[in-house]
Amino acid sequence: MDQKAMYRLSYGLFVLTARRGEKDNGCITNTAIQVTSEPNQIAVAVNKANYTHDMILETRAFNVSVLSQKASFDTFKHFGFQSGRDVDKFAGYSECRRSANGIAYVTAGTNAWFSIEVKQTMDLGTHTLFVGEVKEMEVLTQDPSATYEYYQANIKPKPEAKKDALPEGMHKWRCKICGYEYVGTELPEDFTCPLCKHPASDFELVE
Repeated sequence: MDQKAMYRLSYGLFVLTARRGEKDNGCITNTAIQVTSEPNQIAVAVNKANYTHDMILETRAFNVSVLSQKASFDTFKHFGFQSGRDVDKFAGYSECRRSANGIAYVTAGTNAWFSIEVKQTMDLGTHTLFVGEVKEMEVLTQDPSATYEYYQANIKPKPEAKKDALPEGMHKWRCKICGYEYVGTELPEDFTCPLCKHPASDFELVE
């Protein structure tokens, strides 16, 4: 099968946020979609390795901030390239507000936000599908939404030119999603990108 066919599917990009106790957190996702209009429901599939996943599972509430073409790569790095288990992503972060459910939503480089109350969950193995009813929503700007294709072409930095040669017998694989590079003699079949949590099938051999 041609795995590149998967990249022809159209995706938006979002900051998924949750709050548990006094702890705020958020992560980047490309899986938020409207599934019904009456009632107005949105579904999000969240990787179980993400700290945000556990917060939503417990609190059954989350917000979705829609990233626009004005979003900077720093936003993707801040919410997508580090874990809320290790850092407080909202410490000193001022580009946000709170909705009535107490959860923060991102205002920098976003054009709309939604507040969701979870109604159903489905175990998908590596992910959980959360289906929830929209309780609040607002348009922030008229900037076009950032698609996954737009992010790859215009926001994500291009790989740097090749520098020092690798030691003999070593190779380099690059994640096609976020650009993380793995160096070793071979890429394990069960390897998961530590940044974006995508599997080994989303890596390409570059050296």
